[in-house]
Amino acid sequence: MNSRRLLRSSATLFAVTGLLIAGCSGGSGASSPPSRTVSTTAQSAGTAGDRAALAPYYAQKLSWRECGVPGFECATMKAPLDYAKPSGGDIKLAVARKKATGPGKRIGSLLVNPGGPGGSAIGYLQAYAALGYPAPVRARYDMVAIDPRGVARSEPVECLTGPEMDAHTQVDQTPDDAAEVTRLTAAYEKFSKGCEKRSKKILPHISTVEAARDMDILREVLGDQKLQYVGASYGTFLGATYAELFPDRTGRLVLDGAMDPSLTARDLNRDQTAGFETAFRSFAADCVKQRGCPLGTGTPAEAGARLKALFKALDTKPVPTKDKNRPLGEALATTGAIAAMYDEGAWPQLRAGITAAQQGDGNGLLALADTYYERDGSGAYANLMYANTAVNCLDLPPAFTSPADVRAALPAFEKASPVFGRGLAWASLNCASWPVEPTGAAHRIEAKGAAPLVVVGTTRDPATPYKWAESLAGQLATGTLLTYDGDGHTAYGRGSDCIDTAINTYLLEGTPPKDGKQCS
Repeated sequence: MNSRRLLRSSATLFAVTGLLIAGCSGGSGASSPPSRTVSTTAQSAGTAGDRAALAPYYAQKLSWRECGVPGFECATMKAPLDYAKPSGGDIKLAVARKKATGPGKRIGSLLVNPGGPGGSAIGYLQAYAALGYPAPVRARYDMVAIDPRGVARSEPVECLTGPEMDAHTQVDQTPDDAAEVTRLTAAYEKFSKGCEKRSKKILPHISTVEAARDMDILREVLGDQKLQYVGASYGTFLGATYAELFPDRTGRLVLDGAMDPSLTARDLNRDQTAGFETAFRSFAADCVKQRGCPLGTGTPAEAGARLKALFKALDTKPVPTKDKNRPLGEALATTGAIAAMYDEGAWPQLRAGITAAQQGDGNGLLALADTYYERDGSGAYANLMYANTAVNCLDLPPAFTSPADVRAALPAFEKASPVFGRGLAWASLNCASWPVEPTGAAHRIEAKGAAPLVVVGTTRDPATPYKWAESLAGQLATGTLLTYDGDGHTAYGRGSDCIDTAINTYLLEGTPPKDGKQCS
């Protein structure tokens, strides 16, 4: 739980889309700020750029090949490493597609992104989107994904070894004294230095603006006049950024589980903390109705107090798991609980994990935490958490720059979530020691001149609070708000015929739902 905005895909988690977690600051508490490399790439990327210098990238031809998954083709696309200096070298980006199956006339390419930042769009495409999106959509679109720069197959950011990451995930994120604060900030510094050591070349060049510009090259290379796109969670910020940069090339964009680009990192973190509390209260209200609920039979607030007491007990005395090097302490237990907030389908697993932990068995909550961190059985981690922090630290100035900042904000975070607030506040401290200066800033996105854009919000979304969708739809000049009254993260493809019909109609016919349409 150490990234500012982890809006990652729950498609790999519980077969849907999205996941976001607080934090990006990572300060050391030193009196002077650390030295950093300054990049101006993101600022310059917002301009039209040197078309002559970029022309070879837009004119490139992709060489498609089989890529080990039946029905899919893969290719490698080149983009400038630095859009401010297009002649300064390339970055290689992985692309995959599954061609339209028919019947019906092909509309074009539908680009998908599951969120993160750091989620593999290709993994999402091959495991879910190209197989699980409604058949009429797959019939008429080539389903396409590009792993954003720094992610998965596209020159991935690397930071720590597997054993180092194991240790990192166990660091106490609710420090009780100065020594524990020192250990936490030292962990953030080690993480940052590891990223700089292993990925120095690309760290200044993996912003959301640059990823959006890569999508425009892909649009042209695929032969599409307009970009058609479904983005979930952080993918909504990526899609909105594309619309801001290229409104005249924006086609049918679905922004599901929306972010609010006008908010600072601190405000995003605090809002998200409240979102997890909302989701937890839904879980608790359901749990107390179940036989043998490990959190008792009282109110959601009382259930929260019992879960918080379990976390405290695990902080004092972790319980064993099948991995002797990773007992279940407070940090891993909290991550496991938060992972289950993304989809109500995981609630039974969370109840079982809490029950087992109360009885001295940490394996259930550890399994949830491992799913969240994308850690496999061999102890290897996907690069999700590394890319997540790297993009977040580049996109926005840090939420906090010192432990004193966190302490001052603790009351607000704990008010937002009595259960998770303290940990999520301290988790917002992992970018102050970042070696690259942020190139982005919070701002409204209007995308004037874009085609109608559909923004989807879920009323009890834990990671992207519903009010963010309301805000983004209001900012976008052509935004339409579609509301799902329900639990979990994102809405498309999660069981609501009303939501799916509205989005399918938009994607297939270009007709957006009526602004303010509500579904359940």
